[in-house]
Amino acid sequence: MNTQERKTPEHEAIYRRLRDMILFGQVAPGQPVTIMGLKEQIGAGMTPVREAIRRLTAEGALETLGNRRICVPLLDEAHLSQIDFARRTIEPELALRAAKNADEATIYDMRNIDERLDAAILSGDINGYLRQNYLFHFRLYRQAGAEVLLAMAKGLWMRVGPSLRIVCGRYGTSNLPDLHGAALDALTEGDPHRVCAAIEQDIAQGMGQIRESMRESAPAR
Repeated sequence: MNTQERKTPEHEAIYRRLRDMILFGQVAPGQPVTIMGLKEQIGAGMTPVREAIRRLTAEGALETLGNRRICVPLLDEAHLSQIDFARRTIEPELALRAAKNADEATIYDMRNIDERLDAAILSGDINGYLRQNYLFHFRLYRQAGAEVLLAMAKGLWMRVGPSLRIVCGRYGTSNLPDLHGAALDALTEGDPHRVCAAIEQDIAQGMGQIRESMRESAPAR
């Protein structure tokens, strides 16, 4: 059996399933869920579910509440500010490096992803938007050849993804940031610094909407 034919181990498949549920906002921030409830929702054994929860807790994507309950942490302003700083430091650098390594296959893949993302925006498909937005960024970032920075970026998206889902629900897909066209144009024209700038602006707009959503949902004093 060759490498491509090998199946993903169960524990890894369960981890990825739960990770995606968090990343794309299927588990609401601050809402307690039981380990048994997750086990039943995923349809997996208790051992791989516990292992996935352990890994995601270590990565900061989950926190334990006791009584076999867990939740996706709610972001506060202090954490959001740190994530904002980290994203605007790491991801534009990944974009810059990736743009220098980009080839026709990279651009082709990203254009296809962007077409699907545009379709999701037009149809109001929140889940589709979140998935294609993630795929667009990380198809670019993988081209950077910077595994340490890439892992850091993935960790940051795990922390901010659930809050972006809330933004989508509050404002709808038509008002979401989308500077991917500018990034693609710059990529096609071979201008890494413009790619970097477009990605940085895209991040800034998205984080700004999350911050605004948090302020609107904060209890009145």
